[in-house]
Amino acid sequence: MNSSLRFWNRTAKRYALRPVADPGAYQKKLEVTQSYLRPDMNVLEFGCGTGTTAFHHAPSVQRYLGTDASPNMIEIARNKLAKKPVPQLDFEVATLSRLSGKEHFFDAVLGLNILHLMSDPEETVRQVFDLLKPGGIFVSNTACMQDTRPFLRPVAVSARLLGLAPYVNFLSRESVDLSLEMAGFELAYGWVPETSPDVYFSVAIKK
Repeated sequence: MNSSLRFWNRTAKRYALRPVADPGAYQKKLEVTQSYLRPDMNVLEFGCGTGTTAFHHAPSVQRYLGTDASPNMIEIARNKLAKKPVPQLDFEVATLSRLSGKEHFFDAVLGLNILHLMSDPEETVRQVFDLLKPGGIFVSNTACMQDTRPFLRPVAVSARLLGLAPYVNFLSRESVDLSLEMAGFELAYGWVPETSPDVYFSVAIKK
């Protein structure tokens, strides 16, 4: 088990209790995402954490699979689902590589607050592309610290080495857009909330 996975397993209960950092921006992201969802869709959310966003979107689609590499995160999500059943929703401990048998299966993939936690975000975007049907959508929400606070990189490295934080990749909005373009996506929507300038929310369509 790598250090980042140990971090998320260890902090899962605290993470589940954390309030949404920017409620206004979060609500807008939910609304924009909902505008792309249809009742006949199969949707994947990877890095779903404890399932908060999954519970918002699952009732609007045919099937919604929330995955996370952290067993402790998924345990909390499943406990929430047991208390508040949503027929369309399932949770599974998995990484994108474990979904390799589902190429061209999903109508939409959500990767929220996750690309900047990946050691190879470009490969992650390519994997998402392969999982989507033609015309499928990829919704992402990414911390782009290279654009706003690049000076924090040494702090992030030290915090990770001390076990106080997970691995963080200092991405820029330009690098995210380039990853999408190189994989074969077309950007349909991009937004940086004024209240959260570190964050880049985007919707891309598989050509």
